[in-house]
Amino acid sequence: MAEDTSETGPTGARKIIHVDMDAFYASVEQRDDPGLRGKPLAVGGARARGVVAAASYEARRFGVRSAMPSVTAQRKCPDLIFVRPRFDVYRAVSAQIRDIFAEFTALIEPLSLDEAYLDVTGSGFGGGSATRIAEAIRARIRAETGLTASAGVSYNKFLAKMASDQRKPDGLFVIRPAEGADFVAALPIGKFHGIGPATAARMQRLGVETGADLRGLDLEVLQRHFGKIGHYYYWLARGRDDRPVSAERVRKSVSAETTYDTDLFTPEAVRAALAELAAKVWRHCAAAGVAGRTVTLKLRHPDFQQATRSRTLATPVDSLATLIRIAEDLAGAEPAGPKGIRLLGVGLSSLVSASDPAPPPQLPLPL
Repeated sequence: MAEDTSETGPTGARKIIHVDMDAFYASVEQRDDPGLRGKPLAVGGARARGVVAAASYEARRFGVRSAMPSVTAQRKCPDLIFVRPRFDVYRAVSAQIRDIFAEFTALIEPLSLDEAYLDVTGSGFGGGSATRIAEAIRARIRAETGLTASAGVSYNKFLAKMASDQRKPDGLFVIRPAEGADFVAALPIGKFHGIGPATAARMQRLGVETGADLRGLDLEVLQRHFGKIGHYYYWLARGRDDRPVSAERVRKSVSAETTYDTDLFTPEAVRAALAELAAKVWRHCAAAGVAGRTVTLKLRHPDFQQATRSRTLATPVDSLATLIRIAEDLAGAEPAGPKGIRLLGVGLSSLVSASDPAPPPQLPLPL
């Protein structure tokens, strides 16, 4: 059989797969409790200040999304069922899936418990076809875990990631070298992985609505408006992404921040925003199996004056509620002030493995 080189990139070197589990936390809960199958389900807390960590596809049809306040999710879907997260179970299933990946390649870059990049360029499985490898991985995941995964196959990480979203759930999509530039050209700028709402809005103010519009801006313009990352956007618009799949990713901190189209002025708006940001951070920490002792708040006013405040605890933050409370304390009683808030960020650092035992309390020394 001739070698399948259909996914080989422009340099003739790389074959990348992005595997993304379908509604992972919610799917595990539905797998383990048949009574939940086919029903709108949210993993997270149903209490007043709870946040959705994950939603089943049945719930997503009502507009329920991760990081959404539980009260909002319940309002969108009155029949929504809440279950408490079981991160120990999710980590165990993720380890099963990682073992499957390792049978096909050693170049695995986990992004969270439920997704990863795989570089299968050197794999001889399936005649060297990345598409056949992706098919085999998805079949093994279904057989061994009872769960479904979607996969994207392409010649770089960006396109593999975008491909995995095309046929969710339980789908496979391939973007070949001859198709990459045209795929990016037709992509709405708001759909680009790594371009958030604030950056997309800035691009739209420059007349950029699609990848084709982005390609129309020269490098100097992109660097003037976006700094060093403008170089990355320039090549992305041409279907190029030279980032390698990195099997060693040591994370020093986890953070989330948002630049708001409408400035925040009231304490209620700030608290709601902090809860959403904290939920994102907490979800990423749980997925990565890490915990942190240092909470950091980043705050920027419309006049671009910025403040950063941190608090370090003796032991890792033990719950989302604690993270939210500390973030609110750092923001202060009147966080917005008369100027309002343009940007908020919440971060956790001084990370340790969540499975590590907590250090013993320090005893006071006798005086």
